[in-house]
Amino acid sequence: MGSESFMELVKGRRSIRRFLPKKVPREVMESCLEAARLAPSGENVQPWRFLVLDEPDRIRDFGEQAFSGIYRFTRWALKAPVIVVILAKLDILTNRIGAHLQGTQYYLLDIGIAGTHLMMRAYEQGLGGCWIGWFNAKKAARALRVPKKYRVVCCMALGYYEEPRKRRKKKYELGKVAWFNEMP
Repeated sequence: MGSESFMELVKGRRSIRRFLPKKVPREVMESCLEAARLAPSGENVQPWRFLVLDEPDRIRDFGEQAFSGIYRFTRWALKAPVIVVILAKLDILTNRIGAHLQGTQYYLLDIGIAGTHLMMRAYEQGLGGCWIGWFNAKKAARALRVPKKYRVVCCMALGYYEEPRKRRKKKYELGKVAWFNEMP
């Protein structure tokens, strides 16, 4: 897969929720994290932090808390060989000022960029994955003993997978989502 063009990677990647029971080598995960680390961020504050859960007991303990109650529909992630918990470092002055002045939580944009780097690198190395936003963030933080200066933002389930059916979700045509110089 390493020789594919970027657009082939973009077109081929999809959300994977069923994983093979195969361990992901640490060096593969480190390569994904390195891609995320190199992502750009506003004022280069790099607000992301990554906690990789790759031991089945740790994934189970985390999931029993984070995917409980109304979040139980995300329990499929407990079968993933890896869950990456993505945290935001909250004590960065630039993020607080930007949020106050612009009304935008810039650290979320930065984390989205870093997470996309991680996910695309994972796919390039033969892993499938799925972003997870439906979980109990407070219980997740408690289960992982996350210090107050961090916020659990999202998770990613990652692992090897069997090729899914070729069904693709319909995407809007470019002209419906992008314009040049003025809105229609």
